[in-house]
Amino acid sequence: MSEKAPLLHYRLTTSGPEPTDGSKHGRAKVGRGGRGSGEKPARKLGVVFGVITPTLLSMFSVVVFLRVGFVVGQAGLYQSIAMFLVAYIIITMTVLSVCAISTNGALDAGGAYYMISRALGPEFGGSIGIMFFFANVCGSALYVLGLVEAIMSVFGIPEEGGAASAGPHQVLPSGYLWSVLYGTGLLFLCFLVCLVGAHIYAKAAFIIFIIVTTVLVSIFISFFIVRPVGLVLPDTSVNSTSLTIANFTGFRLHTLQSNLLPSYTVDYTTGAMMNFATVFAVMFNGCTGIMAGSNMSGDLKNPSYSIPRGTIAAVLITFITYNLLSLLAAWSCDRCLLQKDYSFLGDINIWSPMVTVGVYSSTMSAAMSNLIGASRILYALAKDNLFGGVLALARKTSRSGNPWVSVLVSWLLVQVVLFAGKLNTIAGIVTIFFLLVYAAVNLACLALEWASAPNFRPSFRCFTWHTCTLGIIGCLVMMFLISAIYAFASIAFMLLLLMLIHYLGPISNWGYISQALIFHQVRKYLLMLDVRKDHVKFWRPQLLLMVANPRSSTGLMTFINDLKKSGLYVLGHVKLGLLDGLPSDPLQSCYESWLSLVDHLNIKAFVNLTLADSVRHGVQNLLFITGFGRWNAAKHHCLGFL
Repeated sequence: MSEKAPLLHYRLTTSGPEPTDGSKHGRAKVGRGGRGSGEKPARKLGVVFGVITPTLLSMFSVVVFLRVGFVVGQAGLYQSIAMFLVAYIIITMTVLSVCAISTNGALDAGGAYYMISRALGPEFGGSIGIMFFFANVCGSALYVLGLVEAIMSVFGIPEEGGAASAGPHQVLPSGYLWSVLYGTGLLFLCFLVCLVGAHIYAKAAFIIFIIVTTVLVSIFISFFIVRPVGLVLPDTSVNSTSLTIANFTGFRLHTLQSNLLPSYTVDYTTGAMMNFATVFAVMFNGCTGIMAGSNMSGDLKNPSYSIPRGTIAAVLITFITYNLLSLLAAWSCDRCLLQKDYSFLGDINIWSPMVTVGVYSSTMSAAMSNLIGASRILYALAKDNLFGGVLALARKTSRSGNPWVSVLVSWLLVQVVLFAGKLNTIAGIVTIFFLLVYAAVNLACLALEWASAPNFRPSFRCFTWHTCTLGIIGCLVMMFLISAIYAFASIAFMLLLLMLIHYLGPISNWGYISQALIFHQVRKYLLMLDVRKDHVKFWRPQLLLMVANPRSSTGLMTFINDLKKSGLYVLGHVKLGLLDGLPSDPLQSCYESWLSLVDHLNIKAFVNLTLADSVRHGVQNLLFITGFGRWNAAKHHCLGFL
């Protein structure tokens, strides 16, 4: 064999996905322009400010104030509790996966995107990251428009009667342009808070959290101290001016018994007939938002410590709150009140404006949470350089480490969505995008667990592959339950993004979980091969072709590839020399060149090389080591030489 020929060294590796602990065994390098090579921004947030507060506010939103009565009134107490149990089982499975991945090592900016991309590779992670970004952008716009509508319902001048029929507090002009103007002002306020930095957002969110908590306390107190009262509700029938009396009875056993079973009717706000699936879909929207704390991973002092504890605490608090409110409402309110007045909590409150303040505060906080979450995801995508120079500007940060360009871009996109006015047509797909991200997080954790990746050693062990699978199935079922059309559309959009990123071919050293899974399965089946069960009927050739100069042997390599008939084909090469005294293995440097040659020739072959003092000894070594598992080419089948 010629010593001048390119040399290869066949390396058996057991490396799985890249560790996320930042160790010497593999830390992902950020793209050019990122902060990976320089000093990292200061991380200031802890469990309460960084995880519990934004997660609670995102999960409560306006559902806790405006839709608890709707769920109980339509589904009854028994089915309401069952709905909450099913919904929280689904999101708890996802929370367990989030906790497992976040405690596996260091977690950088990007939250769920960072978890998915480092486990499943750039194609899958990038496509999910883009979808998660747009979901946060549209979610922020939805909350802003919802806040505008809530304000206009109280302070807006009615369009029908004009100023003549307006009350003393109805002073704001109505109309499409006015609504866009109000939404722009509210969004700009959110933008200023997020532009200053995550620490200011955390303080603002904590103030809003105090307000929302105060409102919730007042609601619970009102159930016990407000006396029974009859509330006059306008009849929702067409062309009818009759009035209906609905009673807040206080705690009465008869009231509770009448609210135990379901009684599905027409929703007076939409005119659609309700059923278990539609009510469950509305209720489930209030249970999403579990990633709000994970999105702040780049600003947390210790994400591996804060995310599991904060997210689990927030899930438990919201679960208890929703079920307590459902029980109190079913125990004290007539079914008619629950079905015909979704804002009944304000009507029975010790001070009615308290609930309005809670709605405004929680909606504003949710808009800010989605805006800052979108900016962090965009910043992480830009750092990873998955789309070339398209997102280059989004990598810029302030001196304190705040990605102000990403915040600016996210704000502009939310502003564009605001001009659509009504977003009811895309509200469903936003929730489905979030569910698809949750399913991807479960899939990432499941893949790491199945692959038995040596770097996957989370300190949080309260999960199994069963919980991951249940989380995936639950999220997919909820997607199609909410809207089958939107579910198919979101999955198709994800596949298009995946193919686009694969075509762009981003280079990363994160590791690919597919390689770890393939290695795991191949090893298992190779161990099942048994030479004692071999039979001539199923014989396949195993060819070893010794190549001295690959430049002059391409025709022969292609010819042998055609002869192998689905058998084993190995390209062998011997490098003359001894390893003693050499500073490193001389075969490693050209291994990739040989693999590139195999790809270029489009042949299905392995590459195996050795270092020996003579060609005879080298060939002898290759004869003994070449083969599939317990089957050895030297003992069984044909050999080719050049």
